[in-house]
Amino acid sequence: MMQIFKQRLLYRYALPGIMVLFLALVTTNVSAQQTQVSGTVKDDKGEPVASATVSVKGKNVSTTTGANGTFTIAAKANDVLEISAVSFATQEVRITSASTYNIVLSSSSVALTDVVVVGYGRSSKRTLSSAITSIKPEDLNRGAIGDVGQLLQGKVPGLNITASGDPNRPAAVILRGASTVNSPQGPFYVIDGIPGADINAVAPDDIASMDILKDASATAIYGNRASNGVIMVTTKKGKKGKLQTAYNGYVGFETVSSSLDLLDAAQLRAYAQKNNFTPSTNDDKGANTNWMKAVQKESALSHNHNLSFSGGTDKSSYSASLNYLKKDGIMLQSSLERVIGRISAEHHALNDHLTLGLNMMSSNSKASNVPLQNMVFQQAVKFNPMSPIYNADGTFFENPNNTQYFNPVSIIKNAIDDTKYGSLQGNFTVEAKLPFNLTFNSNLAYQRGTWLHGEYYNSYYSRNYSTGSFYTNGDPGGGRSLRNFYSNGLAYRGYYQSSSKTLESYLTWAKKFGAHNIKAVLGYSWQKNTNNDGLQTSQTNFVNDYTGYTNLGLGNYQTVNGFAVDYGGAVYEETNFISDFFRLNYDFNEKILVQASVRRDGSSVFGKNKEWGYFPAASVAWRLSEEDFLKNVSFINDLKLRVSYGETGNAFGLGAYNAQRLYSKSGTYYNNGVFAASFRSSQGSNPDLQWEVTATKNIGLDYGFLRGKINGSIDLYEKTTTNMVFPYAVAQSIDPSGFLWLNVGKIRNRGIEFSVNVNAVSQKNFSWNTGFNLASNKNVILDLKGPEQYGVNADSTYYTQIDGPGTSGSRLQILAVGGPLGQFYSFQYAGKDASGNSLFYKKDKTTTTNPSNVTDYFSLGSPHAKLMFGWNNTLRYKNFDLNFFIRGVLGNKIFNATRADLSYVVTAGQTNITPYATDDKRTDTRNNLFSSRYVEDGSYLRFDNATLGYRFNIKNEYISNLRFYATVNNLFVVTKYKGIDPEINQGGASLGVDYNSFYPKTRTILLGVSVGF
Repeated sequence: MMQIFKQRLLYRYALPGIMVLFLALVTTNVSAQQTQVSGTVKDDKGEPVASATVSVKGKNVSTTTGANGTFTIAAKANDVLEISAVSFATQEVRITSASTYNIVLSSSSVALTDVVVVGYGRSSKRTLSSAITSIKPEDLNRGAIGDVGQLLQGKVPGLNITASGDPNRPAAVILRGASTVNSPQGPFYVIDGIPGADINAVAPDDIASMDILKDASATAIYGNRASNGVIMVTTKKGKKGKLQTAYNGYVGFETVSSSLDLLDAAQLRAYAQKNNFTPSTNDDKGANTNWMKAVQKESALSHNHNLSFSGGTDKSSYSASLNYLKKDGIMLQSSLERVIGRISAEHHALNDHLTLGLNMMSSNSKASNVPLQNMVFQQAVKFNPMSPIYNADGTFFENPNNTQYFNPVSIIKNAIDDTKYGSLQGNFTVEAKLPFNLTFNSNLAYQRGTWLHGEYYNSYYSRNYSTGSFYTNGDPGGGRSLRNFYSNGLAYRGYYQSSSKTLESYLTWAKKFGAHNIKAVLGYSWQKNTNNDGLQTSQTNFVNDYTGYTNLGLGNYQTVNGFAVDYGGAVYEETNFISDFFRLNYDFNEKILVQASVRRDGSSVFGKNKEWGYFPAASVAWRLSEEDFLKNVSFINDLKLRVSYGETGNAFGLGAYNAQRLYSKSGTYYNNGVFAASFRSSQGSNPDLQWEVTATKNIGLDYGFLRGKINGSIDLYEKTTTNMVFPYAVAQSIDPSGFLWLNVGKIRNRGIEFSVNVNAVSQKNFSWNTGFNLASNKNVILDLKGPEQYGVNADSTYYTQIDGPGTSGSRLQILAVGGPLGQFYSFQYAGKDASGNSLFYKKDKTTTTNPSNVTDYFSLGSPHAKLMFGWNNTLRYKNFDLNFFIRGVLGNKIFNATRADLSYVVTAGQTNITPYATDDKRTDTRNNLFSSRYVEDGSYLRFDNATLGYRFNIKNEYISNLRFYATVNNLFVVTKYKGIDPEINQGGASLGVDYNSFYPKTRTILLGVSVGF
């Protein structure tokens, strides 16, 4: 494979040089006598456009408009004037015998609605036969957003995005339902042609458009990386003319929007009195502490600043920006600080036959995390409100008499958890227009990510928490682990680096034969990735706590009994991908549209026998509105029927060694008088481990009525994933390791998506645009059988274990044929018996106070929403603009394991409980068993954001536009859910489980300004 790659690489490097030499021989220059022409440039509302660039196409002649939009330029008859300005689409005007011209520019958002970025090219919406949703910058969500994924929340039908209030946790992004268990399930991002780019390296203010490729006919051209959808991000580019400068900035004030309902000290004493017991004096210190407020800030401040520059000449253009974000988390010690730099340049040569492009983005972030965050949440909600934060002498209050019971404020303030991560990505592009209607494109991209992490637990931890009972909590399904903080502080320090090198070259042939249009793309892609290139270490027994994790040399672990240096579990990996792809587009008079593509992918992450996969796709569209029987229907201006089928592969979530045999240390053995390390096989090899394949069928209708006042789309789809990759325990008689990665099972998603946009009112002084979208998806597991030779033929698998009080060994979810991914599976609650003890149904429908795990489990609902919707509105009155957005979900269930944990009344008085458990007797030892009692309706309606802005009429040569605005986020939520917020993570397999992993949502008020120079 490597020899083939070298030959192809040489060919693709040589071809651009040959084409450049050829084109240099055929270029010519033309000049002629010129005269003076003048005119006025205005926007579509009749307002003059100042500082617009007016140039003669193909010549080095240009000028700019004055404050009143007027210009004068030297040009001759048949010359073409190009008029461009920031936020407007470029307009071309041919010079006639007239000497004056009135030119109207349309906003760039209008221009973008008809152009869609697809894989390896662009296309007009008119000629698309795929399911693609395009989002303009003004339609993205507003707010103090550090994760670009949240910009699309609720905006795209079928795109399910869930986000917590944590500034350092990325949103979970799922397109058209979860299609696999192993994969991270997030979409594949392509930014300015850089495949697999880091979305955190893009500032929201730099985005020019986002195109979401949803069905396989659109995504299959990306083959192995496209099974979870593709999001194409295009950043802003420079235009011809003088330097344009813009500043966008805001400051935001955040407060907690909702809190868990907990008992205060008086209510907890009342519960104790009601149940005839007296809290211990070790717990009841006469205080009344709100522990959730104790671990939160009263308010958090966020601010963002974006400074951009752009400009260019007749041959070259450039754009650059610098963005700074500081977002404080509402929890103590949590924050995100990020700096993003971006530059892009484009140069046209050889009479515009050769275009060279350069894009570079660099992002550097510092994430300050809440130390042991999930542990802090668990302790904050359970710690006794009758206990104080501090003792009288100013030290932290601790009660060592209660096991696994620690002051949450001390957990935070005696530790540090920081991560600095950076991303550098860039690409160099070449586009050469060749003879015979050919265009050659080459894209050489490089990405590098760095991760520098430090943790320090000071000597307070060593003195108070090294008792053998300090367990850390993972996210739901992640289990917990016992921690030892050894002596005089414990530090961790790690640095890792990842990189990706990509070469993509493709040849495009486009030809028009009368009413027939043909466009073909033939290309090649190569990518090499490295991960976990670095190291980690740990140290203890420090001289003092002053330096934290920054000077490990001040520690001395050799004198601490039982301490072993933690070198981390990350393993260096190197993976390779090679692909060939072909796509053919045909249309007849833009009425009958056909697209077909195939991609051949090779990947080193699979077994030697199954490295290659083939991913075909095809789509057909019929523009009914172009037929004679509809052309005369006045209210229909666009009606297009689409049908598509395609297959994509998945290599996400797989490492370099999943198909290979691995070994690990396994104790020692005595050999010739010394103890030597022994090794055992920890993973078996599987040379037949192959691609997950997702096949998508789609039928859609695009419509436009009343001259474009109403437009939208309807899509029905079926998405089926086969050969899902699972880690499985197998009999050691099959493989001595007892563990293999296998292709097992099948998952199907079926759904419908609907969107409508209405230009309801369009007048000179007032306009109103409204858009509504909804989506419904049903997820079901069709099969869980694996290769027979490995004995994997189960029809169900239990998972998501949470070790709460009295619930050890229980499971919350099941993968079962006929049910959805994440189906809740636990006890069925049956009320109380005569003594006030909790009752549960057995499988035979009788009741018991002591049900058996698994044996007495029932299906308790699905975490998947039956309906998701979003409603966006933009109103403009003179210089005022108002935008508000509402979104929600219906029909999903949430397993509120946090409420179950807080319902454990046996320890009430030592720990706090929820008001929902105050009617339970303290003798009811099983009232908190995970059961249907804690499965809740997760439906909600959220008033997500509203923005009011005012644009000043600035008419001078220094400032071209000025706008002030105010935004409020998360104004209110309507829900029956009893937890802190119903927006529970939908990513991964343990979706829909709320267990001490919540981060409080905030309500934000922003004040911002946008100014152009």
